[in-house]
Amino acid sequence: MIGPDLIGVVVRQRPTITAQQAEKLATLGVATVHEAQGRIGLLRPSVHPIQQGTAIAGPAVTVLAQPGDNWMLHVAVEQCRPGDVLVVACTTDNTDGMFGDLLATSLMARGVKGLVIDAGVRDTAELRAMGFPVWAKAVHARGTVKATLGSVNVPVVVAGQAIEPGDAIVADDDGVVVVAHASVDKAIELGEKRVANEASKRERLAAGELGLDIYNMRPELEKLGLRYIDELKK
Repeated sequence: MIGPDLIGVVVRQRPTITAQQAEKLATLGVATVHEAQGRIGLLRPSVHPIQQGTAIAGPAVTVLAQPGDNWMLHVAVEQCRPGDVLVVACTTDNTDGMFGDLLATSLMARGVKGLVIDAGVRDTAELRAMGFPVWAKAVHARGTVKATLGSVNVPVVVAGQAIEPGDAIVADDDGVVVVAHASVDKAIELGEKRVANEASKRERLAAGELGLDIYNMRPELEKLGLRYIDELKK
């Protein structure tokens, strides 16, 4: 939980990841990264893409905003660097349209890859046309005010996951997963091993082998009492 001493704070320095690391994570994708790092870090499906066919990864610039107030999003733009992903949490549940095409224009000018927000967005047709990727909790036309301080680049919780500034964010059609900054290289290593393993299994499945045999499922199914019968008795 963020204490009162971290409200009204903008932290200028934060960790980052390289463009190469980000590219590898985006290529691996959310599902593979989530599985590779032990099925942790996956945001709840309440935060979902407003577009399809887009995959991004980059270090998080975090925002803690007040409900119905997007002031800190404007403050955060100044702290963004090329390749970043803006990640927005609220101090309490909110679905107001805190982000639209004007803020997206500003973020695109700074090279930001996309937005993950535990609140609402609007101007979604324009955002898709602009090619600015967004993962949001809601699409809602209700506007916001600029009246109350929040914070930038402090620890936040978004859709059930704790996110630190500089953590890697991976987002695609399957949702969003966070990788702790210190674990990025390990997640990539394990993810690439998983992809290679799946490629071999995909070839065997395409050749007609059954998952029942590839994964040696039959003995355990039999032990649990699975029975095969030719037909149900009437």
